[in-house]
Amino acid sequence: MTLEVEVPEAEPDGAARPDEPGGPDGERGGGSRGGRRRDGGRRPRPPRPTWFVAAVSVVLGLAAIAVLTPLAVGLRVWYQARQDERPRSDAIIVLGAAQYNGVPSPTLQWRLQHALDLYRHGVAPAIVTVGGRAPGDAFTEAGAGRRWLIGKGVPAAKVVAVPEGRDTLESMKAVGRAYERRHWDSGVIVTDPWHGLRSKRMAEDSGIKAASSPTRSGPSVRTRDTQLHYIVRETGGYLSYVLLGKSVKAPSETIKTTPRGTPTR
Repeated sequence: MTLEVEVPEAEPDGAARPDEPGGPDGERGGGSRGGRRRDGGRRPRPPRPTWFVAAVSVVLGLAAIAVLTPLAVGLRVWYQARQDERPRSDAIIVLGAAQYNGVPSPTLQWRLQHALDLYRHGVAPAIVTVGGRAPGDAFTEAGAGRRWLIGKGVPAAKVVAVPEGRDTLESMKAVGRAYERRHWDSGVIVTDPWHGLRSKRMAEDSGIKAASSPTRSGPSVRTRDTQLHYIVRETGGYLSYVLLGKSVKAPSETIKTTPRGTPTR
């Protein structure tokens, strides 16, 4: 006796049975499994809310500004430090640094020597020394610088001391007032290389058409690590001034150090 059994044909993968949801009799149709349509593609995601897209765009934009702005300013500091601008001007402006009982510190002497060289080359007919006194000091930076230049042969009438300011911003404002009294309008600033960009901006904001001729000696140009430190510091100082109107105080090595490395020319 032979028993015949009818075996149902196998259904292709992904095909939905009639009695399953998504089959021909279901409401969703197309054998929907795992978010796929009947044709095998994924269902399109709903569009993100407009507020979400706007918020992400703002955050990304602010992040880009926070990263790119310091980099751009640092590049400007680096570029300005490599310029030696010597246009014919009304005066050479020597920014102050530490002095010891009337004797300029090495940093200040390098600046004074460079200003003296510019004066002898006819860049300007006068030199302005700048800087007040630290607490407890009997002498000002401007006064110490003026005496040093007169001792090197510059006529006293050609050296103007502006004994005000304990940072660059205060000093530049004082120089601006001195310029206004003398009806001057242009000046070549002598300072450390990395300080050129910020000091020029402050001078221009004080009404002076400024150029920068930096010294090439001193602690700020000794090593690449030192130079990087000053670039980072001056980048922050420039942004602090432009954004907040504040000035960064002078670095510690120009305040209280033992005099050494004095220029001999």
